[in-house]
Amino acid sequence: MSRIGNAPVSIPSGVEVSMADGVIRVKGSKGELVQSIDSCISVKIEDGNVNFSRESDHKDHRSKHGLYRSLVNNMVEGVSKGYQTKQELVGVGYRAAVQGQKLELALGYSHNVLFEIPAEVKITAEQERGKNPIITLESHDKQLIGAVAAKIRSLRKPEPYKGKGIKFVGEQIRRKAGKSAAKK
Repeated sequence: MSRIGNAPVSIPSGVEVSMADGVIRVKGSKGELVQSIDSCISVKIEDGNVNFSRESDHKDHRSKHGLYRSLVNNMVEGVSKGYQTKQELVGVGYRAAVQGQKLELALGYSHNVLFEIPAEVKITAEQERGKNPIITLESHDKQLIGAVAAKIRSLRKPEPYKGKGIKFVGEQIRRKAGKSAAKK
């Protein structure tokens, strides 16, 4: 029994949810999102809630039941509140600058890295003296903001010895001890 799939998704005021031809549309103040729903899952929109049910207890149907409920819940939350991700650049000389929808990163390579940001994502870079630069991503699409953040992080993953690299704010990096001195 899917506990997540059985929970209804409440629709806040200012958000419209519509279903047609196996495609669910969620429209709100931050934007509009579209998701196709598998035919084994039925969707009912009534009384300010979206309810999901499956046609059988097949393993595939059970897994999709909770999946689509979570996806629609993320869509509703995204178009009403939005999502935000912060990343920190840890390392001497690491810098970030934003020009329109391009992010320019100095990450210790011989050349700066230029990264194109999708139009749905708003990006800012702040740099205070004596602190690590912080990149802030904001969007209404949780999947897109996660993919962009993961791609930025992959440009220079945090390494375990000094902790240098791009990490999420609040992320704990597992540190390793370096080489120990030779025994005499």
